[in-house]
Parts: sequence; C-alpha cells; structure tokens
Amino acid sequence: MKWKNRKYGEESPYIPAGPFKIRLPFIHYRFEWPDYVQGLLMCAVDLSAIPLLTTLLGMPFEVALAIIVLNGLFYLTHHLLGDPAVPGWITPAIPLITLYCQQFPEGPERVHALIAFQMTLGLLSIFLGATGLAQRVVRLIPPAMKSGIILGAGLAAVISVFQVGGRFETFPWTISIAIGIGFYLLFSKHFAVFHKRNALWATIAKLGIFPVILIAVIIAPLFGEAPWPTIQFGFSAPDFITLWNDYTVFGLGLPPLMMFVTGLPTVLATYIVLFGDVLQNKVLVEDGAAARPDEKLEYSPSRAHLIFGIRNSFMSVLGPDVTMCGPTWSAMQVVMIERYKKGRKAMDSFFGGIGSFRWGTNTGLLLLPIVSLVEPILGVALALTLLIQGYVSVKVGILEARSQTDLGIAGIIAAVLCIKGAAWAFAVGIILCLLIYGKDFFKGEVDKTFTKDQLTQDKA
Repeated sequence: MKWKNRKYGEESPYIPAGPFKIRLPFIHYRFEWPDYVQGLLMCAVDLSAIPLLTTLLGMPFEVALAIIVLNGLFYLTHHLLGDPAVPGWITPAIPLITLYCQQFPEGPERVHALIAFQMTLGLLSIFLGATGLAQRVVRLIPPAMKSGIILGAGLAAVISVFQVGGRFETFPWTISIAIGIGFYLLFSKHFAVFHKRNALWATIAKLGIFPVILIAVIIAPLFGEAPWPTIQFGFSAPDFITLWNDYTVFGLGLPPLMMFVTGLPTVLATYIVLFGDVLQNKVLVEDGAAARPDEKLEYSPSRAHLIFGIRNSFMSVLGPDVTMCGPTWSAMQVVMIERYKKGRKAMDSFFGGIGSFRWGTNTGLLLLPIVSLVEPILGVALALTLLIQGYVSVKVGILEARSQTDLGIAGIIAAVLCIKGAAWAFAVGIILCLLIYGKDFFKGEVDKTFTKDQLTQDKA
C-alpha cells in the first residue's frame, strides 16, 4: 500500500511508463467507498446513451448495452494512466455526429460511417497529443467560426429533443417537470445559496442529474408516459457476439476510404468542441490542486489527448459509439473536485476518488436491478443530458465571440450547421470571414460588446 507513504506535497505513487503514470487501486491510491457507491448509482447516466444507439443504428438493447460496457471499461484508462479526470462523452457533439450519420441509410453503410468517423477522431487526437500541436490547430480557427460551431452544437442538442418525432413528444410531462427541477438544481442562484445551509440539499447538489433521473422514474408512469420499472435481479447480459458480427469491422469489414474523407469537417467540428472540454478540465484540476497543497496534481493536455485518442480508436473497432470518448464528464468532475477540496481525510488522493467512482459505474452496468430500474426512462435521461448540454454550449459559444460581427457570423454558421451539417457550416464560415474580415481572417475584431454592461454596472 504505497499510497500510505505519500508525503506532504508529493504526487501519489505511480509506475512510470513514458508519458503515462500507472496507478493501481489499493496499491497506489486508497479506494474511496463513498465515490464507489455514487458511481453505482450514476451509471444510469451512462445507460442513457442506449436510446441513441438503438434509434440511430437500429441495434437491440443488449447490443447497445455491450457498447456501454466496453466504453465503461475504457473510462478506467484515464486514472489508471495518470490523467486526473472523470472521463465521459463528447456531449455537445452528439447532435453533430447524429446529423452526420443520418446522411447515410440505416444499416451497414451508416455503421461504416460511424466507424470511420470515430477512428479518424481517435487517430487525430493521438497525433495532436504526441506532437503537442493541439493548441496550434485550434488557434487557426477564427473566433467567429469557433463560436458558431459550439453555438450550433448547443442549438442542435435542443432541436433534437423538441423536433417532430423527438423525445419530447414521447415524454412531454416528464421532460418538462424533470428539466425544470434539473435546471433549478444545477443553475439556480437561489439553490446555490440554499444548499450551502443544509447538509441534505448539499448532498443532492453533488449528485448532478441523478436525483432528477430518479424523479423521472416516478413521474413518467404517473403521467402514463412509461411503464413502472420491473425490477429484475441478477446480472445484465450485454450481447458482444451480435455486436462484433453485425456492427463492427469484424463482421462488416473496413469502411470505404471515401467515408474517412467525407467525415473530416464534422470530425474537425467535434474536435473544436472537445478541445474546449480539455481547457475546462485543466482549469478545474488547477482549482482543486490550489485547495490541496498536500498532493501534487498536474493535468497534461497532451497525455489526455493520447488517452481519449486511444479510447476512440479502439472503440471504433470494438464497438462504435455515437457519444464518442471525451476527455471529461464536466458535472462529475466538478463534484469530485469539490469533495477533494475537503481534505485528505475525505479523499486521500484525487486519483482514488475518480478511480473509485469509475469502478463503481462499471459495477453498476453489470447489475440488473440498476439497469432494469432506469430502462423505461432512458429516453428522458438522454433528453435531460442534451438540454443541459445545450444550455452550457450556447453560453460558451456566445462567449467565444469577441465582437458583434463575430456574433452575426456565428449565428449564420450555427443555423447552417443545424440544418445542413458541419461541412456546409465550415464552408459558409470561411466565406463569411473572408468577405467580412479579409486579411484579418484569423484575428477578426474585438469590440466592447462583452464589457460595456459590466462597465456601466461598475459606474452605477
């Protein structure tokens, strides 16, 4: 138990392996049982990807579950290889990827498109992580275009829920009530003050959207929008055989080369969104490290790129996934950081907290009582995830703009992206930036749009 010997200000013990730092449970970090139990429950959010897979790819529930289980195993690679993150989906990009895949007919061709997309994203991430070029690539994108892509991703997320045939039509009352509660718990200033005064509400606040999912389990049957869950006991039965025979390169062969080419604009759009998550996670880790000088904690964007690049590359072969493999699950990363700030007694090492949490989610995916409890409302859980991400992406997208002109261009790009996809959005964005900014294509302009109201308030 090397973790017991860590001295004040040192890193948690590890086995060096090139850019990686291998840490094993019970040996290099203390197993944190509170985080493990929370993970058992929060696997419900991982399961909410199943409706996406069954709808988009037409696969049976058990096959989609196999993809979720595989993805869960790869979640473990982050903390095991030294990345201080609770990994998750590339949530803002889900609508973009869905729109892209829907351009192909359902069946082998659509599966091939998804395989090519995820493999390209994975290899691109590995290349950028190994060379350290990630920041340079993102700097080459004009602010107006970055703003438009992130804004468009947020709008597409909301549209996917409320469009004709969307999940709101199936669960109108459940989604309305659940999202209202969810937005109050996550974003309300009133609740932010209120939960600091009450231990019970503080605990609820740390569980992210899981309390809302539990409420949905009750609300949906009461309004006749879903059956009451039939709790089953035993272990879940993911169908890996059908997955590998019908939905991977083992049964379908490699995608045509042209599919790798046609997916490039959407891959780049997804990467822009993904890079924002990397930067956000870096800030979160630094915030946690500042509060815990007893443990040296460092976040390497290059190492993170290598790990989620490897995850996407392997998943494209073993079980292509619409949600993709992202660098962080922002909501749970915040929860983990806040618990970590409480000191060494609460969480000895950050790697112990995030590692125990992800061991917990993996256990939960295999427990049939948990899977059967949330199965009737997985569509609601997905809608909640998309609407919350839509809210965040719209905020972040607008703040990426640096002038009113940027906002105008971004609005056009976002609309085109939602209707025509990433390739058209990039083309329109490039033309508009050239026409409006000319030689200042990469710089754009900066005005006082985002400071004038603050200056007025300061003078008042």
